[in-house]
Amino acid sequence: MKIDVLVAEIGSTTTVVNAFNGIGTQSPVFAGQGQAPTSVLEGDVTVGLKGAIDSLRESLKADELTWDDMLATSSAAGGLKMTVHGLVYDMTVRAAKEAALGAGGIIKMITSGKMRRTDLKKIQEIQPNIILVAGGVDYGERETALHNMEMILSMGLKIPIIYAGNIENQEEVRLMCEEAENQLYIVENVYPKIDTLIVEPTRKIIQDAFEEHIIHAPGMSKVRELVKGPIIPTPGAVMEAAKVLKEEMGDLVIFDVGGATTDVHSVTSGSEEINSILISPEPDAKRTVEGDLGVYVNANHVVEKIGMDNLLKEFSDAEEILANYKPIPVTEREKQFVERLTKEAVLTSLERHAGHLRYFYTASGKKAAAEGKDLTAIKYIIGTGGALTRLPSKMEILEKIKHHGKEHELYPTEAAKVLIDEDYIFSSLGVLSKSYREDALRLMKKSLRIGE
Repeated sequence: MKIDVLVAEIGSTTTVVNAFNGIGTQSPVFAGQGQAPTSVLEGDVTVGLKGAIDSLRESLKADELTWDDMLATSSAAGGLKMTVHGLVYDMTVRAAKEAALGAGGIIKMITSGKMRRTDLKKIQEIQPNIILVAGGVDYGERETALHNMEMILSMGLKIPIIYAGNIENQEEVRLMCEEAENQLYIVENVYPKIDTLIVEPTRKIIQDAFEEHIIHAPGMSKVRELVKGPIIPTPGAVMEAAKVLKEEMGDLVIFDVGGATTDVHSVTSGSEEINSILISPEPDAKRTVEGDLGVYVNANHVVEKIGMDNLLKEFSDAEEILANYKPIPVTEREKQFVERLTKEAVLTSLERHAGHLRYFYTASGKKAAAEGKDLTAIKYIIGTGGALTRLPSKMEILEKIKHHGKEHELYPTEAAKVLIDEDYIFSSLGVLSKSYREDALRLMKKSLRIGE
């Protein structure tokens, strides 16, 4: 059987392959899916990739499979581990963090101000894939970023460095890295002037650097030979899908509830009313990662958030369910229990992602100020990930977002429409959009069941 495009999602535990046909036509289709355990520990991820392709072939009942193109996302070998180093936490550090998260980075360490020897020790323990250095508005403070660059290079780790700070430092930073024979990427300042964030150029260079260096993971050089298009970090692929869909449909937020984390991706400029009272700038495309809000690996953290006493009022057999907890619920009772955890993960991640209003009094009376991401202009609330695409009450869980606030929060309103990535393919479509944008957009709409 001939397949137009295969997209491989090479995860830390599972490799999934999605097949798409009709690429380049008005009606591209999601043809099928295969999966197999990822084989990082065997020293060659292509073993797991071939297993997933065999699984796909069996599901399609085909004697053999051929394809015209293969694309990939990867979070194998720990994903895109990053450390971020800037000047002032609420300014350049936050801007650099937004860029890294939006690109799909897993941030293992953040420092503000001049680094110390203890910081270097932590970096050596983390062994990040990429180090991001920022600091100083353009033509402003210079010394902190240069000091941090010197400290990082003194370790001799040969980890690729991205510099996204004060433009005045670029030539000196370039010379320092040339002398140290260290790979350097220079990009536009993420915080060029007060109250201005420019994160997209840094996001792009992070993904380029990831693709260039991911081939050093076990077996990834073989994958690079198979894949014609880009290889991007899996979390970053969902953001790519979100940005493409926003251009077509309008402001949106995507909740991705998984076994280990809950990711929230919002693409919106917010309302004019809130922007006029916003204390500090927010990126149009924002991603937050809640590492304690998974419904399998981190289920105990979610239970703790709810409170076992409260959970026992709803589920008298909660302790028994947890003692026999499965990655995929089977019985109706197990599904109801996971739905309760998923609701908690969604609402808590919303609280952490969205901003709020603050009121204060001045000589001229009561004034309002806004902090954080404004979601009030959101038109669509979208669910993806294992929990929000497979659980029976997925729509009801996301509907609760519209009734969760207490007036001061900048949450989506009653006007927002809830949609589900029914085929659970948004991550694959994010990377597909890099090479086949219109096809990816049509497939997203099909998965959201728009126009049915």
